[in-house]
Amino acid sequence: MLESTMMEYQLTIPSILERAIRLFPDQEIVSVIPVGVDPATKAPVPGVHRTTYAKTHPRVMQLCNALVAAGVQPGDRVGTMALNTYRHFELYFAAPSVGAVCHMVNIRLPLEQIAYILNHADDKILFIENIFAGMIPLIRQHAPNVATIVVLGFVPGGLPAGTVDYEEFIGLHPTTYRYPEIDERQASGMCYTSGTTGDPKGVLYSHRAIVLHSLTSLSADLLGVSSRDVVMPIVPMFHVNAWGYPYTCTMTGAKQVYMSVFTDAVTIMRIAAEEGVTVCAGVPTIMAGLLDELDRATAAGTPHVAPTLRTLLVGGSATPRSVLAGLHSRHGLHVKIGWGMTETTPLGTANHVMLDQQFDDVERKYDAMTCSGRMVPLTELRIEDDEGRELPWGTGESGRLMVRGAWVTGSYYDNAEATAATQRNGWFDTGDIATIDALGVMMIQDRAKDLIKSGGEWISSVDLENQLMGHPAIREAAVIAIAHPKWDERPLGVLVLRDPAVSVSKAELDRFLLERAVAKWQLPDAYEFVDEIPKTTVGKFLKRALRERFKDYTLPVTA
Repeated sequence: MLESTMMEYQLTIPSILERAIRLFPDQEIVSVIPVGVDPATKAPVPGVHRTTYAKTHPRVMQLCNALVAAGVQPGDRVGTMALNTYRHFELYFAAPSVGAVCHMVNIRLPLEQIAYILNHADDKILFIENIFAGMIPLIRQHAPNVATIVVLGFVPGGLPAGTVDYEEFIGLHPTTYRYPEIDERQASGMCYTSGTTGDPKGVLYSHRAIVLHSLTSLSADLLGVSSRDVVMPIVPMFHVNAWGYPYTCTMTGAKQVYMSVFTDAVTIMRIAAEEGVTVCAGVPTIMAGLLDELDRATAAGTPHVAPTLRTLLVGGSATPRSVLAGLHSRHGLHVKIGWGMTETTPLGTANHVMLDQQFDDVERKYDAMTCSGRMVPLTELRIEDDEGRELPWGTGESGRLMVRGAWVTGSYYDNAEATAATQRNGWFDTGDIATIDALGVMMIQDRAKDLIKSGGEWISSVDLENQLMGHPAIREAAVIAIAHPKWDERPLGVLVLRDPAVSVSKAELDRFLLERAVAKWQLPDAYEFVDEIPKTTVGKFLKRALRERFKDYTLPVTA
């Protein structure tokens, strides 16, 4: 083998921050944080905290020194139960910069799962948001290995016993720090899956994976952010690296705007206007709320409530076609769809249908916009049948979606059983059923466990849900399988109305679906209307809960 003459330059997270402070020292990091409570509504009152990359750097160095002084060793897990704020941003960089692992704990999980995660990861130190301080006694009880708990922010009535304030924790330490030698393959971050089936499973990200993921994400066909952008990631920092935005935006020197607890559409749009936000990222439920707010503002005669906003990046679950069409046609926003998982860091595919891209008609454009997109550079996709044979692209056949790449997990942390169930000959089995067309565009059909098998034929619950949410009377729609004596399974539609006072009949909904090319045999056998559809911690419909609720449901008898 003839070796190259290139330097052995390690791809590590400290290099991302060091570039930002040299080239973009005055670029802002803005956090919208609670500064009180409205006495009338009891809702938190937003205040704005401003800092810059230059001002953040010495605080990160102080935090590095504080972690080392607290006994944190290379490879130790540094737990965070925190929101999208400047303090969590500092932890994103400090923990991996000392050779430790920034372990982002999903604060929306049930306490028993949080305790399982803290114990399984063996966190020795935990940084917890002040608004979750009430959980500390239970954490002490159920996760006794957590030796040190640091509270982020002021706690009315004083800190819980045995904890330390974050500013006190870092305040007496030097503002300079010498990074240790870090191998790019060392673990830098850690997230656990949401545990919708079985216990949560841990994924360890490497410095190399994070740097490559960030670098690739910058391309115009993917996230496409630059130093001229103002980026507002609504996706939480406690879930799968906030889609990589804290690292990606820092790498390119973009201004960052974090919203902590404020995820309502009115506040998001107000801050977006005040801060000049150009790019906003979040799950479909967030985007549906933004569409409602934009429509309301337009109807009130104030259509340009966020005039600088140009791009919305959506992921986490299937995005209703009606939401994409509304944001584009009524408000001229460029909507990009992405697909990924905790196991893929998370970016796996991206859909880059430009607003000015030519289609035969606008409806075809909206169809194209709903696809999950093409595999991103340095990743590969394939679909397989149940026997593990690769299926060709462009035939319309669906199969199990497999992925491999530079930032795809090769195993789960300390979980041989889950690893064996998902790793196949160097590929990761996502658990999704998908198609890939001749141009490489991937479309998720459903989760394997959510497909409905009726008379030997498969029905995609996702397709039905997306069509139903296009009905003007329907806010949310989830479709689940119900046992049937003749057909094995049949679909039941569980719906939330926009206005509970406005009813809609089965005949009307069936007609609506038939007009949108849904086959008659695929129509739901019944519809149930509920006040709310239960959701996972990341905004996906929690179909397990719906299946439990309707497990004894009897479908109407039809001819």
